[in-house]
Order: sequence, then C-alpha cells, then structure tokens
Amino acid sequence: MHIVLVEPEIPANTGNISRTCAATGITLHLVRPLGFSTDDKHLKRAGLDYWHLLDLHYHDSFDDLKAKYPNGRFFYATTKAKRWYSEFQYREDDFFVFGKETKGLPDELIQENMDTCIRIPIRADARSLNLSNAVAIVVFEALRQLNFPGLR
Repeated sequence: MHIVLVEPEIPANTGNISRTCAATGITLHLVRPLGFSTDDKHLKRAGLDYWHLLDLHYHDSFDDLKAKYPNGRFFYATTKAKRWYSEFQYREDDFFVFGKETKGLPDELIQENMDTCIRIPIRADARSLNLSNAVAIVVFEALRQLNFPGLR
C-alpha cells in the first residue's frame, strides 16, 4: 500500500504520517515541492525513531510518480468527493493521494479522477480534518479490509 503526499507543507504532519507508514509497512511518497526541509527538526521529532522502518520515495511531480506506477490504482482524498472512503474495496497495492494542508489537491486532478475520489464524512460547517489524522483514518480502513496484513 502507498500513501502519496502532494506538496506537503507542515513538517510535523509529514513526520506523523511517516511514523504511521513505518509502523504499518506502508510506502510513503512525497511529491515536490515540499514546504520544508527533510532535515527539519519537527519532521524528525514527529517520526521519532521509526525512520529506519520507513520506505520513503521522492518524486519531482505527480506525473512522474504516475509514470513510475502506470498500473497503480489511485484514490484521491478530498472534501469534494461524492463517496466516502469506506465505500471502496481496497487492495494491498493501492495508492492513497492527499494534497497540501492549505489547498488540498489541485482541482484538475480531482475533476479527472472523480470516480476514485474519497472523502471522510465530517460536519457541514467544518472545513477538513488534520492531514495526518485523515491519512490514519483511510490507512486503517484499508488495512482493516485486508485483515491487517503483516501486522500484529
């Protein structure tokens, strides 16, 4: 399974997501530009001592990532999706794509992939969840569906 962060901006969120990925065996992909240095102390602190467990890949653009995985099945997390994240049946090699904290995913990416856009239900008067929380919710639903492969 893969988590993709497109242009993440907040190092602590990326650090928390890194720790979740490391603890669950999920590959993390970071799409540039990043809003921080990967040497950032907040990033390192949030990931604690799990960095050696993390399978981390960097990509210069989302198109580069898609070209590297032409047969990948991609799900796009957005508040603009029509379907809940729990309405899909996930596979072990799926990609879950999340946008930057301040803007989410680009509108054109959402429009081109509306059939595989997913959302987490929240109150109508709330804008969104924290990025690292949203990733954890989606990750653990996908892992639950697969009976938590490789986890104890």
